[in-house]
Amino acid sequence: MARSRGTPKRRRLVKARVKVWLEVEGRYVFGYGMSRIFKAVEATGSIKAAARELGKSYRHVWGRIKQTERVVGEPLVETRVGGTGTRRSCLTPLAARLVADFDALRDRMFAAVEAEYARPRAGGAQVD
Repeated sequence: MARSRGTPKRRRLVKARVKVWLEVEGRYVFGYGMSRIFKAVEATGSIKAAARELGKSYRHVWGRIKQTERVVGEPLVETRVGGTGTRRSCLTPLAARLVADFDALRDRMFAAVEAEYARPRAGGAQVD
């Protein structure tokens, strides 16, 4: 629907965003997607349940975990086959530390970008 000439456009605020990831020797190792996968594994106790929770295939989630483990050079998810109960997978201490450190870094980066963009000389840009 076309607007009339007398109706002013609603101005929308432009926001700055940043994407953060971790690398090992120039190779991607960890980002927001892996953080979500590891958190889901920890919360559900299962790679299969984590995949279901994320709306991804088991093969995709398992493959991403194995790829990250290859780059890091050590296991990040401990799995237990058989036994009773549903909690058969858990994060290693290194994986838990990666998640916590990445999330803290990502939060600090978002805050820094938002603060910098909000400064009078740069911030508050609007588009029609």
